[in-house]
Amino acid sequence: MTATLALESVLKRDRLVVIAGLSLVVALAAAYTVAGIGMGMSALTMTKMAIAMPGMAMQPAAWSAGYAALVFLMWWVMMVAMMVPSAAPTVLLYTAIARRQATSGQAPGGQAPGGQALGAQVSGAQGTGGRSGGRPLVASALFVAGYLAMWAAFSLIATGLQWALESIGVVTGMMEIASPLIAGLLLVAAGLYQLTPLKQACLRHCRNPLMFIAEHWRAGPGGAFRMGLEHGGYCLGCCWFLMALLFVGGIMNLIWIAGIAVYVGVEKFAGGRRWLTAATGAALTLAGLAIIVRPFLVA
Repeated sequence: MTATLALESVLKRDRLVVIAGLSLVVALAAAYTVAGIGMGMSALTMTKMAIAMPGMAMQPAAWSAGYAALVFLMWWVMMVAMMVPSAAPTVLLYTAIARRQATSGQAPGGQAPGGQALGAQVSGAQGTGGRSGGRPLVASALFVAGYLAMWAAFSLIATGLQWALESIGVVTGMMEIASPLIAGLLLVAAGLYQLTPLKQACLRHCRNPLMFIAEHWRAGPGGAFRMGLEHGGYCLGCCWFLMALLFVGGIMNLIWIAGIAVYVGVEKFAGGRRWLTAATGAALTLAGLAIIVRPFLVA
């Protein structure tokens, strides 16, 4: 009984530490994003300008290695603010399982045989004594680091794409696509991707943390980092086209940033409601088609 209460206390402490840590990371990332550090103006100012003067053309900034690094940081920190909240359930579950393995004398990333065993470990974490110190929290930090590393890779690609598009005049100084045709095609592509089997496969892993951990458990600190990479890969496969829509609404437009972040969370926590993803795909496709045909209707 004493051992059970002791472990329950440790698990509760772990949850509080992880929640506090993730909340701090998200808060700092959100503040950085709103401030628009290094971008010439804050995201709040750019959003106000987009509302007051929609379609306003601005000359893009002059690119250099230093400016590219700042744009990369803008993308990456923005992804942290947008994606970490929806990854929190997986991180919390991973921490609980790592704690359970530590209390049974294994390393935080010790091998687990399968989904049923992992499920037993999660529930069994309520019935054994804790003696592992902070090692499961270190493993959880490595898991998060792997997850963020995957989004860093995405941010690097997004930075290169933004550089290229601004260089040829497709993206304006307001960090949005200037051509209605290209914007419409991007919306259509994002809508159609919502309906693909790849989207559904990635979303299934994101929606079910226990299934992901059962199928991808790996041993040791390197295993924790690799699991974070793999989970980040599934989230990236699920959401990369949604993030690309920032080129349509404005990369630093807080309304689009918040809207996409909220939708990502709702979609992940919606359980088996496939209709939500399908409805979003249809809506994006129709919106894109409307933008494409509008010039022809006006003419």
